[in-house]
Amino acid sequence: MSKGLPEARTDAAMSELVPEPRPKPAVPMKPVSINSNLLGYIGIDTIIEQMRKKTMKTGFDFNIMVVGQSGLGKSTLVNTLFKSQVSRKASSWNREEKIPKTVEIKAIGHVIEEGGVKMKLTVIDTPGFGDQINNENCWEPIEKYINEQYEKFLKEEVNIARKKRIPDTRVHCCLYFISPTGHSLRPLDLEFMRHLSKVVNIIPVIAKADTMTLEEKSEFKQRVRKELEVNGIEFYPQKEFDEDLEDKTENDKIRQESMPFAVVGSDKEYQVNGKRVLGRKTPWGIIEVENLNHCEFALLRDFVIRTHLQDLKEVTHNIHYETYRAKRLNDNGGLPPGEGLLGTVLPPVPATPCPTAE
Repeated sequence: MSKGLPEARTDAAMSELVPEPRPKPAVPMKPVSINSNLLGYIGIDTIIEQMRKKTMKTGFDFNIMVVGQSGLGKSTLVNTLFKSQVSRKASSWNREEKIPKTVEIKAIGHVIEEGGVKMKLTVIDTPGFGDQINNENCWEPIEKYINEQYEKFLKEEVNIARKKRIPDTRVHCCLYFISPTGHSLRPLDLEFMRHLSKVVNIIPVIAKADTMTLEEKSEFKQRVRKELEVNGIEFYPQKEFDEDLEDKTENDKIRQESMPFAVVGSDKEYQVNGKRVLGRKTPWGIIEVENLNHCEFALLRDFVIRTHLQDLKEVTHNIHYETYRAKRLNDNGGLPPGEGLLGTVLPPVPATPCPTAE
């Protein structure tokens, strides 16, 4: 009997050490493809057409901001990009007049329609960035404006009786204009992009690229890419947001070859080989804005409008806005101190009486 006791104790100890087997988590079944043996037409393929019709009825918003030193042709380029005078609302301004200098952050909205699709385009003009003697923290008004638009959207989103379609004034894209010095980025350029790349999609462009030779332009583009990489500044499209291999392959080519786009803007037309083209007239000929042999404007237009416009909006909503929203909710329940999520002032929390010693 005494010899059996240690074995009993060992068995008890072993039973305590060995955990009970856990039930395996339920694994969702993989969808079974039955497409090859459908007995008749269902109509699933019409979903895309339904979405297209709905979008055409409601239209969509796109908000673009232009930032850079005065005199780099920011307003002219935006006019060229959308082939209309979208940078200024004043009806008195015509094609022959010089674009007035921007003096304040101002959002100007237009409705553009093409092929039955309506787009509410908002162009946010900025002050002559970096034109003052002391440019310390001069990006703050622009960063403040961007965050204010996130705050507006957040307040609408948390209302009980919120609108069916919340007005979207968030900045989807920021074109940052780099001066064509051919040397390097200014410290101010790096500081601005370092701060703003965290809150908005930045697309760097080299303005007035016709002032450089082809060799100078190529070398300057490489130098800018290198400086941004060394300083840890990510421009759009960001590597971490590539969704699949196809996106990565396409965006890698843009990041490594096209960025920053070297562009020329003009809203004046000239006759070239019997065709009317947008361009800039020089003593040695016409620089055609949409000719890839002359500049990369067409690449920028295709990138912003024809291939990545929807992705710009999605990254703004899913990444930049969500980052802002999470921070606000963590800081103080989503709204300024003293207010609840629904915008109503909360009553003060009554103090809990301390228990008295008996």
